[in-house]
Amino acid sequence: MRASALTLACLLSACAGGNPGSELDPMAGDGSQETGPVAVAALTATAEDSLADEAALDALHDFEFKSLAKGGEHVRGTVSAPASLEVGDLAGPRGGAASAAGPTYDIDIESFAERGRVRYYVDYFLGPSRNRFTIWLGRLPRYEGMIRTQLRAAGVPEDLVYLGIIESGYSNTAVSRSNAVGMWQFIASTARNYGLTVNTWVDERRDPFKATEAAARHLADLYGLFGSWYLAAAAYNGGAGRVERGIRRLSDVADSVTDETFFDLSAHRYLRRETRDYVPKLIAATIIAKDPITYGFDSLPILAPLVYDEITVPDATGMDVIADLADTTIRAITELNPHYVRGVTPPRKASVVRVPRGSGTTVAQRYAELPFSERVNFVEHVVRRGETLSEIGERYGVSVRLLRAANNNVHPRRLRIGQRMVIPVSPAARTRAAAGRAPQPRLTVSGVRYHRVRRGETLWIIANRYGVTIAELRRWNGMGSSATLLSVGERLAVVPPRGGTR
Repeated sequence: MRASALTLACLLSACAGGNPGSELDPMAGDGSQETGPVAVAALTATAEDSLADEAALDALHDFEFKSLAKGGEHVRGTVSAPASLEVGDLAGPRGGAASAAGPTYDIDIESFAERGRVRYYVDYFLGPSRNRFTIWLGRLPRYEGMIRTQLRAAGVPEDLVYLGIIESGYSNTAVSRSNAVGMWQFIASTARNYGLTVNTWVDERRDPFKATEAAARHLADLYGLFGSWYLAAAAYNGGAGRVERGIRRLSDVADSVTDETFFDLSAHRYLRRETRDYVPKLIAATIIAKDPITYGFDSLPILAPLVYDEITVPDATGMDVIADLADTTIRAITELNPHYVRGVTPPRKASVVRVPRGSGTTVAQRYAELPFSERVNFVEHVVRRGETLSEIGERYGVSVRLLRAANNNVHPRRLRIGQRMVIPVSPAARTRAAAGRAPQPRLTVSGVRYHRVRRGETLWIIANRYGVTIAELRRWNGMGSSATLLSVGERLAVVPPRGGTR
């Protein structure tokens, strides 16, 4: 490949909390070992998972702490603790030097673990939010080692890794009501201030590696301003200006700002409601995440750390094309490269793309042999007056579900004239769409469903269309495990005979 440079980037090889004996769940292996869905199902599942995260986080933000006074009893929205725990024990095992057997912390958890607001949110994570919290704890090992490394490098306490739980549930695609994006929920202006790219093609707020480095520097800067990690966290959530104004109103602490100052600001309501609850949520999440088994989280859906190679592509290239070259799923590639928000790298610019570890050399070689016309299987559509998602999908032969998944779950009723949409189609579909012809119907013979290969189609495109895997197509058609070349007019079985194996 003319401008491709392979760089091995095996990250998180010694991750805290990781699983050193496993590779990436949907990432590892070639097409013959795929177990996850591809294409439509993968994109849709990612979008639906993000919506579930956002709903749970919205509920968490709406679940306001109610009390009669500072440290008072709950009067609304409470949840009973599990029968095996006493309410007074909700803070969990003590850490620090006081208990060598229990968890230890590098932020002051022990001084505040019994506060009413903290116990309230421990209740919440163990009750209404338990199912989603389980998923978030399962995601933690995927990123924990990387996050701790970045925090340590910036001089930030490593236990602020748990901010990721209350910010996004470690979701790279989370979007808040105020349009903060990614795992660390940056608004665009702050992201750019810390060197992240945010434009039409790339949004590095969604890149867990780059966004974590920016978040660590931001937290370090806020600590330098306030001298308290809890005030730094409050400023991260609600803005440094509001915290500064609140401190000025506390006349008795002008010369003694500490972590306790956060709770003083909260008691006087000098912070917004969400910010008043932000640190208690952090402490509650830390208490549980540090010792999940004690709180009944003993069967977590653990995700292994991300490990990858990198290649450089010289021009616009679709993530689906990379997935095909890497013999993996589009979900695997988009999870490694969530910052390419349109499913394609920027045009007329060299870009680094992450691929599953061990596949970099192969992908680079295959890419070098790929015709320019086959590097992008996406087209751009500008919405015109009166158009609907279903009409756009019919024109290009793409389902509404896939259109929504490829365009940040765009709402069918919120299309705007002039809005630009990414349409995932094959090169051949462009010609059909321009000519107004409908997609070629499937052929069915004796329970076997066949597809006639058209110019520009690849195994990945065909697998995408029929909701099967590349490995299944190869098996049903007697192809080798590494076969990629197809002939125009070739007939492929895309569904096995009745009684055949999937």
